[in-house]
Amino acid sequence: MKYEKIKKAKFIERPNRFVAICEIDGERHRVHVKNTGRCRELLVPGVTVWLEDFEGRMGSRKMRYSLVCVEKKTGDRIRLVNMDSQAPNKVAKEALEEGLIDIGCLSSREPVKIMSEKTYGDSRLDFCLEEASGRKTWIEVKGVTLENDNVVSFPDAPTERGAKHVRELINIAKGGGHSGEDRAAILFVIQMENVEYFTPNEEHDPDFASALADAEKAGVDILAYDCKATPDSLKLGDKVKVSVTKSLSP
Repeated sequence: MKYEKIKKAKFIERPNRFVAICEIDGERHRVHVKNTGRCRELLVPGVTVWLEDFEGRMGSRKMRYSLVCVEKKTGDRIRLVNMDSQAPNKVAKEALEEGLIDIGCLSSREPVKIMSEKTYGDSRLDFCLEEASGRKTWIEVKGVTLENDNVVSFPDAPTERGAKHVRELINIAKGGGHSGEDRAAILFVIQMENVEYFTPNEEHDPDFASALADAEKAGVDILAYDCKATPDSLKLGDKVKVSVTKSLSP
């Protein structure tokens, strides 16, 4: 996926979860934050951020700029992290259409119908892949921006909705779908590259971590991919190791 009219800026502060104050060419502007997570390890006063400029295409927007990426400094290294919460689904859809995600039905020569935002039970899941036989693969996508020592995790704050989605996937995997043959998968889209592995954030959300462990036992496919991130683009990259119940050795 691509962004238009990207501008470099300096992050000053975040007065609320939807708004940041950023300095552009010496002037301060209110900027829309496209991520309601805490992102405290990313949005540190003084860091470089990249904004999308909507001048000339404002529509009903109130703020001209949206925050897209942040440069996270770790020692002498700078890692570019995309923090647009809408980007993972767009990236996942592009990758599904191109057959880049390691899900069984996509490796078949049979045509697969890709549907977005489909309802299952009490939840609306991100994608449903339907084969000619009628069997479906239900996929929930989660964006990942939390990184520490090259280990990434989700979530960065408790998410009841996230745990609910995982439990819907467990129900599918246990035979709650079409003729008991539907598949279920959760896809973690890591909004940066060059990480070692993914693990759930048990410290911040033990309920989600427990649900993910149950999902693994139930046969839900748990996938994680990093992304090639630039200030004006995000594209699915390489498959990343997943450790659901314990950390991997360095």
